[in-house]
Amino acid sequence: MARAQFQKGQRVWVECVGAWAQIEKVQPVWAKGFDEPVRVTYDVGLGREFLAQELLVPVEDDAGRDGERWRLLRARNKWQTAEDCPHHPFPGTYPVVVTDPTDWGGWRVPGAEYDRDPERIERQARLISAAPDLEHLARSLLEAVAESPEDAPPVMQGLAGRARDLLRAVDEVLAAPVTMTAPASRAA
Repeated sequence: MARAQFQKGQRVWVECVGAWAQIEKVQPVWAKGFDEPVRVTYDVGLGREFLAQELLVPVEDDAGRDGERWRLLRARNKWQTAEDCPHHPFPGTYPVVVTDPTDWGGWRVPGAEYDRDPERIERQARLISAAPDLEHLARSLLEAVAESPEDAPPVMQGLAGRARDLLRAVDEVLAAPVTMTAPASRAA
């Protein structure tokens, strides 16, 4: 016996295609003598029907929302001295973004990549270290517009929509649907 694990209009990730889609039709397959469908397929508008195990649902990821602070530190360059790289913004060092309270874990860049374009890497490091504050700003914007959407100017509503889309990409992780077990059949 099969039960529908998705509903019409639900947003799903189609794993074998590698794309987001929306359930257009839930298609149960019935067999004579059974009270429930024997199989359920889903039409998502991609040219064929998909089984539930081929689809994933977005799930909220609450990890890292505890006001964490990421820091930009400088690490000593072991392969180049300050005299070897005077064109760097901070000769003899490279940026490291630390995302853990104990100053390890985070983002680093290979020395060759840093040497190729140090200004770009420095900007990336500053942007990554500011990411938690930017996330908080986006959430605050969403909350402010949600409190009174009719009073918010169209520009703010548009920005809130963009912030919602960006935060969805951060918060949603893919997971298999929760399978519902069919009740045990009674022997006659």
